[in-house]
Amino acid sequence: MTEHSDTDPIRIAFMCVQNAGRSQMSTAFAERERERRGLEDRVEILTGGTHPTDHVHDEVVNVMEEAGFDLSERTPREITLDELRSCDYVATMGCSTLDVGEVGDDVDIRDWALEDPDGQDPDRVRDIRDEIEQRVRSLFDEIEATEAATS
Repeated sequence: MTEHSDTDPIRIAFMCVQNAGRSQMSTAFAERERERRGLEDRVEILTGGTHPTDHVHDEVVNVMEEAGFDLSERTPREITLDELRSCDYVATMGCSTLDVGEVGDDVDIRDWALEDPDGQDPDRVRDIRDEIEQRVRSLFDEIEATEAATS
């Protein structure tokens, strides 16, 4: 993993193929964790897909609204290999067409292997959402521990 100076932000990317479900939920939870922990000036969050779709899946918008997030105005976007190479952590959702070797050895890539929420019933989408929330929280715990150990 890349060493950081005190001024370099830690870059995290959440990505999948469509950028319309799991990566959007991950990004929303990561933005909230970053704010809760006071890391706005230390952590930069990216999201995108290898083949983004037009909009966030309706079932994802609905279950995230239940958790206090409005994803209705978010637009899936493409993420570039250069963006991924600039990251410290990349979390793929289990559907990625990413060739990990193309990103390089300096990036900590995590495949979360999450079920696709698209077309799932609301209870299953809630389960996926809750698992994502836990994974994001654990990632931030790890980042804070690493930061504390190196400072």
